[in-house]
Amino acid sequence: MNFNKHSDLIGKHAILSASKYHWVNYDIDKLRAVYRNMQAVQYGTEMHDLASRLIRNRVRLPKSKQTLNLYVNDAIGYRMTAEQPLMYSRNWFGTADAICCRDGLLRIHDLKTGEIEAKMVQLEIYAALYCLEYGEKPDKLEMELRIYQNNEVLVHHPDPNDISAIIKKGIAFDKEIERLKAEEEA
Repeated sequence: MNFNKHSDLIGKHAILSASKYHWVNYDIDKLRAVYRNMQAVQYGTEMHDLASRLIRNRVRLPKSKQTLNLYVNDAIGYRMTAEQPLMYSRNWFGTADAICCRDGLLRIHDLKTGEIEAKMVQLEIYAALYCLEYGEKPDKLEMELRIYQNNEVLVHHPDPNDISAIIKKGIAFDKEIERLKAEEEA
């Protein structure tokens, strides 16, 4: 049999895909909610891409209280690196939206485009990853973590003990995952 070629679909997923079969149990309201959520995720991806390109190219936006403008202009002003991967291991890594460390001050900024209230713990995890990857001690760094969301900037100066606790737990969990992987291979 000669099957139809659908090369434009390779690597893509349908909204009504077989692998995400739960849609067969949706009513119209649930379908609408799922679709809107998917659109919001796509919007967030596009805004992060735009912000990253603006920061990398040092293109400031007009002064405004709009989330994107505040985020981009602050990242450029603090000479931050956009979309920087941070890694402890293949089990524990992440990408900081914007980060820099200068003169003993670690800055991590996060752009949020959704309505769900963001949690600062995500940025604390990035701080822990930074400390591990670059051999820094949390109590020897000043840290400023910022979330940009809903035309506001939330600023947090984490307790170094909280960052140390995340590091300790992350290392322990990473070791356990490696132990589990070794068990599977045996």
